[in-house]
Amino acid sequence: MATSIVQRSRLKLWLSVFGLLVSGLRSVAADQFIVLNVSEGRVADSFAEITKALTNQPTSKVRVGIASIFSYLQHPRERVAANLREFLRLARETDTPIVVQLDGEQWWGNRPDLWNWWDTNRAGYSPANRANVEWTNWSSDSAIKIAWRNWGRQLRVLPPPNLMSPRYREACHEEMRALIPIVFDWWRELPPNQKELLIGIKVGWESSIGVNAWYYPGGNDLLSQPESNDPVHGLKAEQPPARGVVQIGYAAVKTAGIRTDGNITEADLAEVVRRHLYDLCREANQLGVPREKLFTHVAGWKEGELLYATAVNSLSCPGWSFYRHAADPSGDIGVPAALKASDAPHWAAVEWLYQGKNETAAWKNALAATLADPRCRYLCIYNWSGVRSNRAALEAIRQMIR
Repeated sequence: MATSIVQRSRLKLWLSVFGLLVSGLRSVAADQFIVLNVSEGRVADSFAEITKALTNQPTSKVRVGIASIFSYLQHPRERVAANLREFLRLARETDTPIVVQLDGEQWWGNRPDLWNWWDTNRAGYSPANRANVEWTNWSSDSAIKIAWRNWGRQLRVLPPPNLMSPRYREACHEEMRALIPIVFDWWRELPPNQKELLIGIKVGWESSIGVNAWYYPGGNDLLSQPESNDPVHGLKAEQPPARGVVQIGYAAVKTAGIRTDGNITEADLAEVVRRHLYDLCREANQLGVPREKLFTHVAGWKEGELLYATAVNSLSCPGWSFYRHAADPSGDIGVPAALKASDAPHWAAVEWLYQGKNETAAWKNALAATLADPRCRYLCIYNWSGVRSNRAALEAIRQMIR
């Protein structure tokens, strides 16, 4: 325990000293940002590590920033709000630009009152919650209890939300109404030379149906069996709309009034995601977020699929994930096509990781290629934990921000 206290004291001292060093420097408005996504449990440590390893120059047109994800349906509101306030405090104290990422899609464990339609012994139980999760046909009798995700390995997750459920939508709105004012109260209090610290707020997180939470045949029966019995063949991600597993999306498509029978199409699912993101952006706009500070987040798994276009709306700036095309985003044909339809002042590589040859020159070329379009406001590297010991990546970033 004594060691832990000493470590915390050293961290606090470092952050205080760093804050004093930067407080006298007037930041020049940067054109673009290289942002590093940090995990919820290591935010303070990550600020100290990043600001020590990657020092922003006051005259640079490219600056380093930090992003963190706030999953507002995964934890109690008080905890999320406290984490957000701490994140904002560290940003101001260290003069570090930030992106606030709001998630109500991928994790929603704290809201069994929305998803628990089957377990009478668990909090939130109500058969009516079938309307808030996805189905495998046009009837709520096919509501699912479980889904699977692969973010490096396959894991079980809760059933994905019906993105068009009125109760789910209102739950997202309520949390946004609690969190976004915290960000803007902080922003308004910043002195003029620190107003640029807010790069933006991002809504959505690879918004889609049946990709980051998919359903295997007989999935509900598997819930009561050992995880070792689960299928492991995963998705055929390049084959929308079902992507090689059981088709879901019926709940959202039906609730949206798009169709109530027949076969679901790729266009049906894309329309749901478009409406979902537009609704989140409209709520953010009404809470005061200007278009130039608001970003969406989708991804494409099939080259040029319809999902790319759902990132574009009149209220925000579009954002996409880049892994396969991180070395040259212009080669991701869905993005240039979507940008032609966008009159937004910016766009962003909101989730990005170069996966080629691990050399400084290669990393720098990938960073430069992504930021080559002056409308690209930022790229966000997922994640700091994967690059903090990568000398080639760190040196490439240093060269970009000189």
